[in-house]
Amino acid sequence: MSRGIGWFETFREVAPEWVVVVLGLVTQLGDVWFLGVLVGALYWRETERRDEVAAIGGLLLAGLSLITGLKHVFALPRPERVLVEVGALPETVHPLYEATATATGYGFPSGHALLTTIVYLSLAEYLSVGTRRRRYLGAVGIVTIVCFSRVGLGVHYLVDVVAGIGVGLGFLLLTWGLLNRYPTHRGTLGFGLAVGLAAIAVVVSGADPDAVLLFGASLGAFAGWQLAVLARALDSGRGPIRDSGRLTARAVGAALVIAALIAATGYYWPVALFAGSGALGLAVAALVVLPVLYRSERVSSFRRRSPSRSQ
Repeated sequence: MSRGIGWFETFREVAPEWVVVVLGLVTQLGDVWFLGVLVGALYWRETERRDEVAAIGGLLLAGLSLITGLKHVFALPRPERVLVEVGALPETVHPLYEATATATGYGFPSGHALLTTIVYLSLAEYLSVGTRRRRYLGAVGIVTIVCFSRVGLGVHYLVDVVAGIGVGLGFLLLTWGLLNRYPTHRGTLGFGLAVGLAAIAVVVSGADPDAVLLFGASLGAFAGWQLAVLARALDSGRGPIRDSGRLTARAVGAALVIAALIAATGYYWPVALFAGSGALGLAVAALVVLPVLYRSERVSSFRRRSPSRSQ
């Protein structure tokens, strides 16, 4: 199956060699590490909109599992081309080139296109910085330049990024309807979707390592969010947990997931993949609950009292 449009060769002839570095840096705006840091930083800072940011974090994890499953379903290769041969670049930028401007694995659809569509449009929808129009213009601009960088670097065909955007928009259309229908449960729904799609990705991909790790991370995020909701409820005076059916269900669910992750980490320790999935899940759970505990009134009052106790 050919997915090429035919313009890449013309672009490669007119593009200067240094443009590969620029495109490599631009493409980082859609890399998993950057999107994770961005959503994580907002999750820590946006205390008034933490539920919305938690939901976006869940959609990011769900998008990762969705693209993992789709790539294995289609199993289409990347283009066998490069914008610039590495030997034509100064040796000092070779590590940067390898880190930012190359890619491996299947190529259809584009993960960068799908994930940037999900994350940046969700941020535009649920955050309150500037006007809604400006947020969407900024989000569309970022998605556009990231997609161009993927095609320009030669790691995707144009069809790949168009398909990634299309799948991302379809995914958002379905998930936003669900999140907006239950606004008080956005975080739980977002992370719940992530767990469900991660499980599907494990099956579809034949237990691909990325899918297995994503399953552990999604479980950890789901459990961590339940603990975060419990901490906020207790901080606001609701409780004890046994007096509320919903809080009890959250506590039991979180405890079961955490216990399963601990068991996977310990029992499968000789098998690095399963142990790593459990350990990653525990780490993600901690990252989700710690910002809420840090902002908790009880913890804050304890921190304020601690210096006087130590004197």
